[in-house]
Amino acid sequence: MRNLVLKIAVLTLPLSLGGCVKTVASVVKAPFQAAGQVVDWTTTSQDEADRNYGRKMRKQEAREGRERRDYEKQCRKHPEQCQQGQQGYEGYRAGN
Repeated sequence: MRNLVLKIAVLTLPLSLGGCVKTVASVVKAPFQAAGQVVDWTTTSQDEADRNYGRKMRKQEAREGRERRDYEKQCRKHPEQCQQGQQGYEGYRAGN
């Protein structure tokens, strides 16, 4: 009888420990997963960097377009104050 109880205990031991092993593995992995998530939050992927750069360039081009239109409008109103060519526009940009 004692031998039978021992055999049953030995056979059921892996079944009962399966959950414990899984829990222990989760506890051991948790700090590494948390650290990985923090790194993901604090770093910028290449895709995000490209998207941000594109947005920055579009804003800059829009701003330069507005400045050029303002300069041309001023030149139409006061042609005597405008210098000719790109130098005039660059001087206008430097003044603003």
